[in-house]
Amino acid sequence: MLITGESGVGKELVAYAVHKQSQCVDGPFIKMNCAAIPEDLIESELFGNEKGAFTGATERRDGKFLQADGGSLFLDEVGDMSLRVQTKVLRVLQDGEFQRVGGKETLRAEVRVIAATNRDLEEMVKDGTFREDLYFRLNVLPIQVPPLRERSDDIPLLINHFIKRYCVKNNRRVLTVEPALSEALKKYAWPGNFRELQNLVERLIILADDNEIKKTDLPASFLNNSQAPSATKPGSKTLAEVREEAERHYILACLESCDNNVSQTARMLGMERTNLHKK
Repeated sequence: MLITGESGVGKELVAYAVHKQSQCVDGPFIKMNCAAIPEDLIESELFGNEKGAFTGATERRDGKFLQADGGSLFLDEVGDMSLRVQTKVLRVLQDGEFQRVGGKETLRAEVRVIAATNRDLEEMVKDGTFREDLYFRLNVLPIQVPPLRERSDDIPLLINHFIKRYCVKNNRRVLTVEPALSEALKKYAWPGNFRELQNLVERLIILADDNEIKKTDLPASFLNNSQAPSATKPGSKTLAEVREEAERHYILACLESCDNNVSQTARMLGMERTNLHKK
């Protein structure tokens, strides 16, 4: 199964829902973020390693495939996996067999593999950065998760859901929401999707002075509904200047939605962390 969609739309929640409704429900649900693990360690994370297989391998350990035996393995950000590792994952998906790093014993695992990405794997296949055979193997059942801006009617329901969760977490009485606040948030473009909404609601609860969250409690960026630069008089700027303004506005909005976490923002934007630092 391949779940696609922008960063923050809830792909992991979809994967977990699939696991809970499957015949693997009594087995483990093992998660792995392929973008968060260094290239030289990802193979060990997936397949395990023998003691002494590499520097720092002080004991034999099982990888994610063996940990997920009888259950589901969720491979998040699968588009960030190197071609070398893609080849080995494809082999496991085809015959169910693998070896630990540094080992000779052939191991087997019965695993439901659910992959997710915010990248365009079809374009990556054309560019030669993602194996076509692995793409077709993962894409047996595709699920496209829509962004929050296409589901604006869900926003009031989600706000109430997050309010209940974070009021309990912060030991607060459940707050009410001014209708004008929900209407304002329905017009916002949500570059960070559901994760951005969740972070915003938690912030509003922590800073709330009374038992109602009002539109005036919103940060200024949420009151400015447009995610694009304001209309520019023809001839007043070059195309490069307009493009740079739009890019700057979007990057700042994504940074704010991630509480200025640069690594998380880079993943949201689909770019390298070092390139985002340069921007």
